[in-house]
Amino acid sequence: MTIQIQTFHDTRTDTLTFVVFDAETRDAVVIDPVLDYNPIGSKIWTESVDDVIDFVRGKELTLHAILETHAHADHLSGSQMIKKEFPEAQIAIGARIVAVQKLFKGFFDLPKDFPTDGSQFDLLLEDNEVLKAGSLEIKTIYTPGHTPACATYLIEDALFTGDALFMPDQGTGRCDFPAGSAADLYDSITERLYTLPDATRVFVGHDYQPGGREVLYETTIADSKANNVQLPADRSKEEFIQFREARDATLEAPRLLFQSVQVNVDAGNLPEEHANHKRYLKIPINIFRPAPDPDANVELSEV
Repeated sequence: MTIQIQTFHDTRTDTLTFVVFDAETRDAVVIDPVLDYNPIGSKIWTESVDDVIDFVRGKELTLHAILETHAHADHLSGSQMIKKEFPEAQIAIGARIVAVQKLFKGFFDLPKDFPTDGSQFDLLLEDNEVLKAGSLEIKTIYTPGHTPACATYLIEDALFTGDALFMPDQGTGRCDFPAGSAADLYDSITERLYTLPDATRVFVGHDYQPGGREVLYETTIADSKANNVQLPADRSKEEFIQFREARDATLEAPRLLFQSVQVNVDAGNLPEEHANHKRYLKIPINIFRPAPDPDANVELSEV
């Protein structure tokens, strides 16, 4: 069996969504779907998930699972919208999501009955666990660092790294989110990913098009080890930690951080309707003295 991979690029968040399928058996999984959201007017629409749904239906695929690499901080997950159309598909994430749920339950002051045992997801995947999705076999590889609960998925020779490892000219994910760790990310990449065969294909979760180049999303382990601008294989742990922490200190929070995280720790479920039939997201207010410079040149997109 040789898998086929269809890529969807969300230009608003620079997110890559993948449909991985066996053309013979038509078994398929979706990785990291996006629900469109605009904070101006707090508007949600389904263009991105509709493209994925139309592709799955057009190819007459059997969708077995919707895989999340982590609780994303830059976009709302489209997993529930896809599951609504394919109810047999199971939403899966690394089992360490429970630590992130506990962390953000307190941060957002979520209801006391908000579960922090991962029960909102259909499947909690353990490190090195192999999930069978029809003819597809998906190995889960824990790659903490960007968040403590990040997971990478290996399907045949294709590795889906989420926000751990990007294209060589981009580098790696940031590590300054709560419980993130540059030291952990270094270990995840050098010990869990760079030890895979050089020919392993790498499919990244974001591409920010450095220098204005075209969108790219596929590289290899060999290319990453030789040419990753932030973490080539010969860079020491101390050098990487110093670089990553210094760079992260210059980055602004992702534009949709608060909206995304509180939805995504709940498996992509939107908040419950209130009595007035409206749903509400919580946005904390951070007061600075002195106020930050509104004209400061900050980078908003990298996650």
